[in-house]
Amino acid sequence: MEKTTILIIEDEKKLLKTLADFLILHGYQVYTAEDGLEGIRQFKAHNGEINCVLLDVMLPFMDGNEVLKQIRLSSDVPVIMLTAKEEVEDQLKSLSYGADNYIVKPYSLALVKMHIEALLKRCRQEEVFLSAGDIRIELGPQKVYVKDELVETTPKEFELMCFFVKNEGVVLRRDYILDSIWGYHYVGDTRTIDTIVKQLRKKLGDISYIRTVYGVGYCFEGKGNEKEA
Repeated sequence: MEKTTILIIEDEKKLLKTLADFLILHGYQVYTAEDGLEGIRQFKAHNGEINCVLLDVMLPFMDGNEVLKQIRLSSDVPVIMLTAKEEVEDQLKSLSYGADNYIVKPYSLALVKMHIEALLKRCRQEEVFLSAGDIRIELGPQKVYVKDELVETTPKEFELMCFFVKNEGVVLRRDYILDSIWGYHYVGDTRTIDTIVKQLRKKLGDISYIRTVYGVGYCFEGKGNEKEA
């Protein structure tokens, strides 16, 4: 069974190690960072596998709210803020930037684990399917439907289709797509993406939701209505 992966961004080294060791003991895979910039680097390097982020607010180089805003530019991964700040205004600020939950220090390790499990359970229930325009994606059985007709896809075509739908309206660079889906250490080049996009366009038929942004990459627009050459 695939492990749930957590990214912890926390500058208190002792707390970071304690929390990481606790989660590893309970079967989680854990990545860690001790400052905001390293946190962003780790997130980009492992974006495709991270299921939840534990994010401290007070961090060196880039504070937690700025890290959160950077994450939300490309991902809706669940984020739990960990902070010593108790003021309602601070909590509201993080929530307005896209945080899913907020835990005030000091906290018990069991409480953090409980919050992670509850949040992930809720997210899994919500993400039974994705949809955009005439496209519907069933995540469990990994099936793509166009105008209620099943479209056969390869695993990578399915993964790329999900990535596009989750980032609807966002201009995505080819290298970012490559890192997010194939992994940070993939040795291929961006022509791989062009090939799969060409295959997807053919399978989507007369709907052209995948728009080329020349010199940059692609943008998925669920209201496209003209087939792109």
